[in-house]
Amino acid sequence: MLRKMQKSGGKRYRFGRQTTEPFSAQSERNAEKFMNAAPNISPKEILRTAFGYRSFREHQEDIIHHLLSGGDAFVLMPTGSGKSLCYQIPSVLRSGVGIVVSPLIALMQDQTEGLRQMGIRADFINSALSYRQMQETRQRLLSGNTDILYVAPERLMTPEFQDLLTQFPIALFAIDEAHCISQWGHDFRPEYMQISRLTQHYPGVPRIALTATADPLTRREIIERLFLQKARQFISSFDRPNIRYRVQPRQKGMRQLADFLKGEHAGNSGLIYCRSRKQTEQTAQLLVRAGYKALAYHAGMDNYTRAEHQRRFLREDEIIIVATVAFGMGIDKPDVRFVVHMGMPQSMEAYYQETGRAGRDGNPADAWMLYGLSDIVMLRRMADESSGNAHFKRVRKQKAESMLGYCESTYCRRHLLLRYFGEDYPKDCGNCDVCLGMVESWDGTVAAQKALSCVYRTGQSFGAAHLSDVLLGISNEKVLRFRHDRVSTFGIGTEHSADEWKSIIRQLAAAGFLYTDAEKKGGFALSPQSRPVLRGEQKVVFRKDTVPRKIPRPAKKKIGEDITDPFELELWEKLRKLRLETARASDLPPYAVFHDSTLRAIIDSLPRTLAEMGEIQGIGRKKQERYGPVFLEVIQKHIQEKGLPEKRENRKTGAEASPPPNALLYHSDTINVTFALLQKGLSPEAIAAQRELKVSTIYSHLSKLIESNDLSAEEVISLPPEEVRQIESVFQALPEDQKKALKPVFDHFAEKYDYGLLKCIRAGLWGEVE
Repeated sequence: MLRKMQKSGGKRYRFGRQTTEPFSAQSERNAEKFMNAAPNISPKEILRTAFGYRSFREHQEDIIHHLLSGGDAFVLMPTGSGKSLCYQIPSVLRSGVGIVVSPLIALMQDQTEGLRQMGIRADFINSALSYRQMQETRQRLLSGNTDILYVAPERLMTPEFQDLLTQFPIALFAIDEAHCISQWGHDFRPEYMQISRLTQHYPGVPRIALTATADPLTRREIIERLFLQKARQFISSFDRPNIRYRVQPRQKGMRQLADFLKGEHAGNSGLIYCRSRKQTEQTAQLLVRAGYKALAYHAGMDNYTRAEHQRRFLREDEIIIVATVAFGMGIDKPDVRFVVHMGMPQSMEAYYQETGRAGRDGNPADAWMLYGLSDIVMLRRMADESSGNAHFKRVRKQKAESMLGYCESTYCRRHLLLRYFGEDYPKDCGNCDVCLGMVESWDGTVAAQKALSCVYRTGQSFGAAHLSDVLLGISNEKVLRFRHDRVSTFGIGTEHSADEWKSIIRQLAAAGFLYTDAEKKGGFALSPQSRPVLRGEQKVVFRKDTVPRKIPRPAKKKIGEDITDPFELELWEKLRKLRLETARASDLPPYAVFHDSTLRAIIDSLPRTLAEMGEIQGIGRKKQERYGPVFLEVIQKHIQEKGLPEKRENRKTGAEASPPPNALLYHSDTINVTFALLQKGLSPEAIAAQRELKVSTIYSHLSKLIESNDLSAEEVISLPPEEVRQIESVFQALPEDQKKALKPVFDHFAEKYDYGLLKCIRAGLWGEVE
């Protein structure tokens, strides 16, 4: 059992008024139970013993130490990057209970059960509890037997719960899905607006707000509404490199969907988002008739059916959920292989959040969308008919226009998506339909020059409809009122229709040649990027509204599909069956027992003892004790029945066997592990994902192997030969005293190539770096 480590001082505050008295006499006695000191435990020890991981991901450790020291934090991390650890570990280590504000009952229940499986004392309070369960939870809180408590914002603000908070010490407040507090966030929840009123009355308690989805406007509002102006901000990359983004104009929607599922995702779990309840029901029914295990989910269904459909999705394989946006935040199923949108989402935030439910295990996944004119009309009507003021309606409409621009663009989708969230992505991703050459386009340089000139001549203050009227030479009231019938661009664009000009303008905005300010009146203005186009120095291409050719399925396979050895394949199926039986016996989703990647690591290492099983990534002490014996029994029985394959007989067990097969004894263990995985045929990116390291770190390992002549540069670098020669020529052109410098080459190519990749090319060119 994990015990509380740190004492915390400070006064306690009752909501609505400050009090100088500590809780109550009973609370003081209870507080002692939170403060029983044991030998100091570090965050890394909790990470290893409870969660089964050896190293933190980006920002996690800094955030944890910041909270442990009493600081406030704002955290922006993509889905699947481990946000929850950032408040779970401090809640265990700080005295008191970590209060986690979570918007969904199903989510808090799943997270609570997952933590209990790891030996962390977690509870939740919501309407799903019976009176007896509520009293048992309350007793655990008051007796110091709870580390983390999940609560919905509605419950948090009740007088009864506020009174309960005064009866035990609080370790921290974590506001999860913090974008719900912003009117610009895609999941706005009015209840979140009151949270700051409560947390302000606990000035000694650190607060952390977390979200995976917030553009700069939403980010500012979260910070302002939660009074986190002095909080330290931790911003991670929004990039999800394993997700392939694809968009098609909708023509025969169900036929397109059927082709997509049959051709690329037979037997996979996935999500399909529809715009209406009726479409949701119809799509689910059609998929069931076609032989798929499809379930509908929308707000019009009764609570029991919705909960049962979500439970089946989380606990069974091959389930497809067809849903409206009611199937919301925090879906923690790691092996969702695809997310489909049958229509355009309301905003880029909603799109990013929903597609982020794919591929949480780091393996290849698809974000596939159909869009059409009806989506555009609906989104604009929703913005116009909303109850907000003119400013609110204008921002909503601009968010919809940004989403449309993304759909129509012929530029790298990942580049556009990340730039929307304020992140620079200077290269093409190679993993979207545009970068893969599956989107038809046309040379629109002349059309772009006409449109950009019209924006300039009309004063950089008007939207696409007015600009297209000017280009087409339409002398309507607005054009005449602003005297735009007299500008030089009036009537110069009759070769295109009004819809085509609007599409051109939207695509120019999506590509960054035009911009709008969501907090001003919303007309288009020229960006600095437009100057080379106007001067004829840069070519511009636009998207054609035709269905792109089918993209081949990625060569990279999901976990388990790469197993060809009969011994390993049969063991894989046995372990999956055991995991499913174990999960059902405890009413858990299978991944709450072990993830697929953990099962694969077990097969790779063939542990013989509990100690060896405890060395495998993803197996903490509690899971080692709870599940280890039965899994070891199946492994040993399988070895006895089948015999150990010859190639395995001399292989050491353990997650990071030292040394691995073909290890080089003069390199460090971590480099040897990378070398062994490369020898298995894994790419540097796949190795980084499996080892939970940065790709640049893996390339650094490989550069050492190239320097020592254990690898050739050609075995590591997948760039075309002419590209490698260009990079080598830049290295060779450096001054003699900078021959092996990386930064000048990195800067020369405008940060196009990773530092680690450059190290490999340098190693192949110069050999060992002194």
